Amino acid sequence: MQPQGDLRGLWLLLLSLFLLLFEVARAGRPVVSCPAACLCASNILSCSKQQLPNVPHSLPSYTALLDLSHNNLSRLRAEWTATRLTHLHSLLLSHNHLNFISSEAFSPVPNLRYLDLSSNQLRTLDEFLFSELQVLEVLLLYNNHIMAVDRCAFDDMTQLQKLYLSQNQISRFPLELVKEGAKLPKLTLLDLSSNKLKNLPLPDLQKLPAWIKNGLYLHNNPLHCDCELYQLFSHWQYRQLSSVMDFQEDLYCMSSKKLHNVFNLSFLNCSEYKERAWEAHLGDSLTIKCDTKQQGMTKVWVTPSNERVLDEVANSTVTVSKDGSLHFQRVQIEHGGVYTCYAMGEAFNETLSVELKVYNFTLHGHHDTLNTAYTTLVGCILSVVLVLIYLYLTPCRCWCRGVEKPSSHQADSLSSSMLSTTPNHDPMAGGDKDDGFDRRVAFLEPAGPAQGQNGKLKPGNTLPVPEATGKGQRRMSDPESVSSVFSDTPIVV
Repeated sequence: MQPQGDLRGLWLLLLSLFLLLFEVARAGRPVVSCPAACLCASNILSCSKQQLPNVPHSLPSYTALLDLSHNNLSRLRAEWTATRLTHLHSLLLSHNHLNFISSEAFSPVPNLRYLDLSSNQLRTLDEFLFSELQVLEVLLLYNNHIMAVDRCAFDDMTQLQKLYLSQNQISRFPLELVKEGAKLPKLTLLDLSSNKLKNLPLPDLQKLPAWIKNGLYLHNNPLHCDCELYQLFSHWQYRQLSSVMDFQEDLYCMSSKKLHNVFNLSFLNCSEYKERAWEAHLGDSLTIKCDTKQQGMTKVWVTPSNERVLDEVANSTVTVSKDGSLHFQRVQIEHGGVYTCYAMGEAFNETLSVELKVYNFTLHGHHDTLNTAYTTLVGCILSVVLVLIYLYLTPCRCWCRGVEKPSSHQADSLSSSMLSTTPNHDPMAGGDKDDGFDRRVAFLEPAGPAQGQNGKLKPGNTLPVPEATGKGQRRMSDPESVSSVFSDTPIVV
């Protein structure tokens, strides 16, 4: 019996040592319980509606969802939590009085995927404010007082998919968030409704892919009315984009301090929207995208002759690239027609039709076109110069000639003098001083077969030059004068 008693005592001793070691280990490990102001359910902590001025201390490290909404928090500093919450994926801070957020406030929560900062008093979004949240997918900032958004506020947020900025006072459209190659490559929803946007970068918005425009909400903004704005939203309406179809009545613009629905701008006489066809010339290289409203869809192209376009195939002029785009290596005239893209996705399917017009000639490069333009311009300038030279620089006639020297009577001919009626006056000739110049009357008489009736000359004949009589020498009339004709009328010479 004694050996059994010794064995029982040994077991009791071992059990006591085990319990002692367990208590020592428990005492050495800090045990964090649920904060007094919160309601805990597994890894969910709900501290909502407790009028908390600060975040509770000693939050459990295993917390996955933390709800601090509807409290009196005014500042979120870098040391708002003493524990690094690596398991936290959702943080709710809506309906507080937050007016300041430190740029290091999100360092303790690097794996956060959902952040709600709505209904606070934020006025600016400073640079690199959310740069620590590199895996964040959803960010709610609506119903604040945000007036300025720094261009670097959302840097390094490569996983962000939804950004809500509605019901603020933003007046500049943040184009850097949505344009191709932007900082947020996965952004599918950007809500800028109910702000103070007056002008939009319309050409840039028109170039955006449909999956971005489908989630770009711009209703309830005092946009400036013009036909380009009407064309933009009419195109979105034609594509049945959710951002327009869900809020057609709330899409308005301002003109003369009056609100007008963007689809009812008859006072501007805007032309109706028509889907434009793709245009190409012989030999061109062309790529047509299947512009779907959702990313990652499977796309199939069908030709105008109802034949499926295969993927990249050797020696084929029309192929489908890896991203689902239709590529023409060398456009031919037979490629013209309507192509259909059938897109299949998890949520819905989509069908798009694209018309291709092919012009039956080769489009030359810019240099040939430029040379033709220069040739035409030079030709026009030369024509104008020649006309000006003809009008203003033509050698002058009789009105700009000086006084000619008297010619000898041997070189004179009756045909060159034309018997001008203007009296000739030679002040240097001798004669009666009282008269000042001699007057003589001559009648032309038919003198031979070379003359016709009334002394008129026949073609090809000349009259003999009458000899000068009297004291004065006869002066020949101006050869260019044609004011007289041969007749029986006496002429003063």
